[in-house]
Order: sequence, then C-alpha cells, then structure tokens
Amino acid sequence: MATENSETFLSSIIKKSQLIQSGSPKIYQLNAVTKITEGLKTVTVGTKKVNRLNKTILLLGETGTGKSALINLLVNYAMGVKWEDEVWFKIVEEETTRQSKSQTSDVIMYQIFGFGGKTLPVSLTLVDTPRYGDNRDDTNDDSIAERLLKWFTSHGGVHKVDAVGLVLKASDNRLSDRLRYVFDSVASLFGANMEKNIFALLTHSDGGPPDNALTALADAQIKYAKDEQGDPVYFVFNNRQSDQRTGRYTEALKNAWDFSEDEMKRFMEVLNVTEAQTLRTTVEVINQLNQLKECIINIQDKLKFIELKKTQIDQEKALYIKCEEKMKANENYEEDVDEPYKDKVPIEGGRWWFYWVKGATSCPRCEETCHYKCECTFLNGYYCPIFDGRDHCTVCTNKCEREHHVKEEWIYVPKTRKVRKTYEDIKKKVPGGPGGNGETFEYFGADAAGNGETSGTGTRGAGEKLAAYHQAGEHRPERLIHFHLKHLDFLIESMQDERFAEKVRKLKEMKQRMEGKNLRKALNYAATAGGDKKKQK
Repeated sequence: MATENSETFLSSIIKKSQLIQSGSPKIYQLNAVTKITEGLKTVTVGTKKVNRLNKTILLLGETGTGKSALINLLVNYAMGVKWEDEVWFKIVEEETTRQSKSQTSDVIMYQIFGFGGKTLPVSLTLVDTPRYGDNRDDTNDDSIAERLLKWFTSHGGVHKVDAVGLVLKASDNRLSDRLRYVFDSVASLFGANMEKNIFALLTHSDGGPPDNALTALADAQIKYAKDEQGDPVYFVFNNRQSDQRTGRYTEALKNAWDFSEDEMKRFMEVLNVTEAQTLRTTVEVINQLNQLKECIINIQDKLKFIELKKTQIDQEKALYIKCEEKMKANENYEEDVDEPYKDKVPIEGGRWWFYWVKGATSCPRCEETCHYKCECTFLNGYYCPIFDGRDHCTVCTNKCEREHHVKEEWIYVPKTRKVRKTYEDIKKKVPGGPGGNGETFEYFGADAAGNGETSGTGTRGAGEKLAAYHQAGEHRPERLIHFHLKHLDFLIESMQDERFAEKVRKLKEMKQRMEGKNLRKALNYAATAGGDKKKQK
C-alpha cells in the first residue's frame, strides 16, 4: 500500500490534474503551464527553485520509438509514483489526427520542478524533438540542430546538456540513415568529449537482453558512454506502465513496472555523476559552416542564372546573324527569345506573433536568397548568422547591410520567360549601333563573362575559407554534417587550378573524412531529404 505521505502528496497533484481514464491505474493529465515563444514550446510543472540543481536530458528518437512514454516515465519517477498508488500521470499531450504540422513544435522543453526529494535530489529538464522522424514531414529533420542551437544560445534557454538519450526500440536491428543524420547533427553542437554523455535508452523491452539494438548501434559505429570495463552503458525500459491491470496479466505488469523502475534508478545514479556539456565555441564554428554553405548555394544560383543569360545571348546572336538583312528591310520583324529573370517562389514559413519562425532571408537589392530555411528571428536580439560583425551579409553579391534584407515566405529562383524581340531591341543593346559583327558579339559576351568572374571569385573564396577551417583543427567529421558532399565536390571542381593546389588538397582530405561508411549514409540522407528541396522548386 502507498504511504500516508505519498497519498497526501499525490492527492494534491490529482486535484490539479485532469482524469483522462478511469480504472487501475487511473490516468491523469498533469496541469502544466505551456508557453510558446518563437516556435519553441516550454511545458512546466511545479515552481522553479533557484538553488535547486537541475539536470538536462536531450532525447533523440524517431516517431514510434516510445519517447513520449519515456518522458512520462521520467516524470512519474521524479514524482515518486509507486505501483501501489494505482495512478499514472502524463505530461505529454497526445497529438490528434486533426492537428496540423504547424501546431506541433519542432522542439519541446519539459521542466519538472517541485518534486526534489521524492526520488531525485534535482529538478529535470527534458528536451524533446517530436517532429523529428515524422513521416509527414521529412524536410523538418535538417532544421532540428539549428533549432536546438538557437534554443541553447537564447536568453532563458538551455545552455548545457547533462545527457543525450538515443531512444531506440530494444528490438530494432538497424539504425536508419535518418536517425544517423540527426544524431550526427546534434552531436556536432557539443565538444569532442560528448561521447561520455550519450546513453542508449532502449524501449519496448520484453525483459530480455536488448541484443538487436546494441548490435545496431555497434554496426552504425555510434559512439556512446562506456563503463570502466569498456562495455556500453545502456538502460532498458518497457512501455506498459499505463496498461490496465486486469486478470492474469497483473503480475506480469507488476514485474515490468519493477524492472523499469530499477533501470530508471540506475540511469539517474549515472546522470548524477556525469559532467554536463556546454556549447562554448561551437556557435561560432557552426555559424561559419552555415555561412559557407549558404554562400555556395548562392553561387550555384548565380551560375545557373549565368547559364540562362548565355542561352539568351546565344539566341540573340543567332537571331542577329540569321535575320540581319531581313530585319534591316523590315524594322518591325519580331522573334521570341528566352529571357532570364529572378522569380519569387513561395515556400513554407510563418510567424509567431511578431517573430519570424520560418522563412527565407533575401536581398532585394541583389535579387538573391541569402539564407534559405532561416530559423532565426529579426527581433529579440537574435539574428541570422549570415551577417558578420559589421552587420553586412556574407552571402549576397554586394555584401549589403542587414537593413537591406527581408525575411519572407518566398525565395528567388532563376527562371526564363519568352520575350518578343525586334531588330530595334537588339540594336539598342549594342553601344554605338551595329558597327559590325565583332563589336556586337563582344558586347553580347561581356555581361556573362563579368558575372562568371564574380561567381568564380566567390567560389574560390568559399573554398579557401573551408580549407582554413580544416587547417585550424575544427574538422570533426560529425560537424561536417552541416555541409553536404555535393557542396564540397562543387568547391573542389571549381578550384582546379595549380594556384589553389594546396587548398584543393585540404578539401579532398575533408571529403575523405566525410566519406566514412556510416557518415556518408547520413550525408546522403541530408541531400535527399530536406536539404535539396529548394532546388526542386
């Protein structure tokens, strides 16, 4: 039977909670305070005590692995709920089929205060990524790390993590490329010694050894904590705590409860002696990589526009040669040519009150998109990382100031349109009139050549910066998850000149590190999921 003190404590919680299912156990939804700021959701139970030690756990796992049940288990353990109490509390709100993707936050922080001393001497902060691995929206995965980075560095956000829980089913026999990608993305946010803070949390256990999941982790070469004997540190749980206790299954459910409670106790004991990890210089490093990535995407757009411009020039040259005499005799002669232009193509985005949550940062002056899928706001002191210390853009052609940029739900995309041209139209493009074919063709090629030189200079500059980043020792493979292989290939190909031989050598070294068997799978997932959606518009 539950103790009198336990019953009194739980009674006070029950009075503030909502009964959502009768029976044994009775299931209650905790009365939590929910706040959403800039698309980041905070769910708080209890009152924070300034002098109370806090432990932060970041949970990573695909949809269906049992993260929600694990979060509820952590909360009930912190509250000291026992089998004999015949109650179960939920803090995670179940998402209904009617809820749209826009109603679900990418990141949720559960703050568990006021239960210190029941079973834990600390308060808990649980960070969940509920939309990661959602089959309805695989484009969301590549923004998880950026959103976490933003939250970790924001005022009032989490600035350290005590543990990263990699949540898998105990029966899983392989890790998906998606899980590997997000795991590497998040691991890149922390220091090189993060390994000792990463724990395998294995759910849906049948009570036996989780051989399948451990083999899957080993095959994927996931680095996580090991004990003094060099064995992996993992914890095993089932998801049956809220199952109704009826008939012949009651004893089995009791055994499952006790097993998970023992495992949770072990996990908390390890957590209490684990030193937290902070971001330190990571913010600057990741921002530099993101700047380079956006520069390369911008340069590729410029090159595409140049190719379209060359096509237009070739058409006009052919038109000039083919029809010069005919047009001289008939000034009104017309023919269609393909004219390149920058179109504004809608993308998914939106605001939260006065804050931008999703959109693209673009420069109307240069007619270029500088940061696609920008998760930053233009308020609250948090700005897009593409801007340098002088508030100038590091991406657009003219390096315009921040004030000349906009964040909207569209991006610039190079396109062509049919435009009717007359002989008079073409003559106006040639300084001093026709003046002979040589002068005309020289003019036709000048614009494309100038744009090509500008893009070539930008490409070499991006390549040199990335090579310098590599030389500085900030080239841990998992950090390169922010940089697609296709971007690196583009730089190497664009810098094939003996003047840049040393830089190219360093870039090729980076590529070799990125082409490790398992990291390459993660990078390929990044390239085929959300990372390339812009180019498919």
